[in-house]
Amino acid sequence: MKYSIAIDGPAGAGKSTIAKELAKKLGYIYVDTGAMYRAMALYFLRLGLCADQHAAIAESCKNVRVAIEYLEGVQQIILNGENVTAFLREEEVGRMASATSIYPEVRMKLVELQRELAAEEDVIMDGRDIGTYVLPNANVKIYLTASVETRANRRYLELKEKGIESNYEEIKKDIEERDYRDKNREFAPLLQAEDAVLLDTSDMTVEEVINSILTIKEKAK
Repeated sequence: MKYSIAIDGPAGAGKSTIAKELAKKLGYIYVDTGAMYRAMALYFLRLGLCADQHAAIAESCKNVRVAIEYLEGVQQIILNGENVTAFLREEEVGRMASATSIYPEVRMKLVELQRELAAEEDVIMDGRDIGTYVLPNANVKIYLTASVETRANRRYLELKEKGIESNYEEIKKDIEERDYRDKNREFAPLLQAEDAVLLDTSDMTVEEVINSILTIKEKAK
């Protein structure tokens, strides 16, 4: 039986950073579900669709394929045969992904692939509903969070480091809006699974978070 670790939490909590490092340490496959939703969002944007065009988005899901490949050990997201990894961290794409992930048609398009990966490989998967919906039988479930201020500051510093101008207050507002949408969507909302361990990373380093999860994993055996 393959081993799976589910990491859920709100935007900017550090899920991807932690999951990637854990995967390296454990030799597991890292499945970046957020990047998969961003690829879908990029697809919708390229079609000229707006987030509120539910019917058109649902229809367009029939003609999209999102796949995961690895290049020298680094995950690549393939959208209809094109490597779109470099485009996925744009703010516009992030907003579109958050707004369109509420649609069942978008989520179900990707859930099947995510479950297939978990059945075939030892995986670490992060997102908003991994432990509650995508992998309800995961061996270890973590709910990773941090204060809105901490998450906004992390995102601000990340963009600054990349030479991208941004506004802290706008980032904070965007995160608050994403939190509201994620927690209040009708289909598979963001919430902590009953058997998930809560980790607030506001005052923790990446290494401290990783060590905490490794300890949780050992105790779960």
